[in-house]
Amino acid sequence: MRTCSICKKKPLTGNSIARRGLSKKSGGIGKKISGITRRRFFPNLQKVKAVFPNGTVRRINVCVSCLKAGKVKKAPSRRQYEPKAAA
Repeated sequence: MRTCSICKKKPLTGNSIARRGLSKKSGGIGKKISGITRRRFFPNLQKVKAVFPNGTVRRINVCVSCLKAGKVKKAPSRRQYEPKAAA
C-alpha cells in the first residue's frame, strides 16, 4: 500500500528515543534515555495521474524523489484552455 510504484520505496523502521534531564552544555548532568519505542519512517508518496508508455492514464503512488528525477510523465489536465476569439 505505502510503496512507490516506480522505485518500490517502502516504510523503514527505527527507534523513537525519549530523553529527560538537562544537557551538559546547559549546566545539567547530561540527558538520560527514559524509553525507546519502535517507529516507522514513511516515504513521501503523492498520488499522481501518470501517462504510461502504451498511452494509458492511471493514478499511481509515486515518491517525490522519483517525481523530481523526472521518472514519471504526468498526465495533462482534462480541461484545455481555449482563448476566446476577439469580436
